Amino acid sequence: MKFQDLLAYQKSFALAMKIFEISKSFPKEEIYSLTDQIRRSSRSVPANIAEAYRKRIYPRHFHSKLTDSDAENSETQVWIEFAYKCNYISNEAYIILISESEEIGKLINYMILNPQKFGVTEH
Repeated sequence: MKFQDLLAYQKSFALAMKIFEISKSFPKEEIYSLTDQIRRSSRSVPANIAEAYRKRIYPRHFHSKLTDSDAENSETQVWIEFAYKCNYISNEAYIILISESEEIGKLINYMILNPQKFGVTEH
């Protein structure tokens, strides 16, 4: 199996792309702040999942990268909330993005709690 086959990777990559598209409409004055931050944190989620999967022969690295991914996912939720409160996204978009992010968080948590299902073995 490739890391691209992981459901957590697929959903987090799709959310990062959705955020990229939505953030294109953010005001120009946000380009180096909110726009940059939300894109970076959302892209870090699938990147860290990929790294975790590649490092699955090292249980601590697997766990560490997944907790990094979970933290980046939480950070993304903060930026989504800022985008909503600044009226850059609609309530409907906010609900959808947060819901998808929460689902990703559950998938990451599942990976953390069930490492053996992802090829991690204790040495």
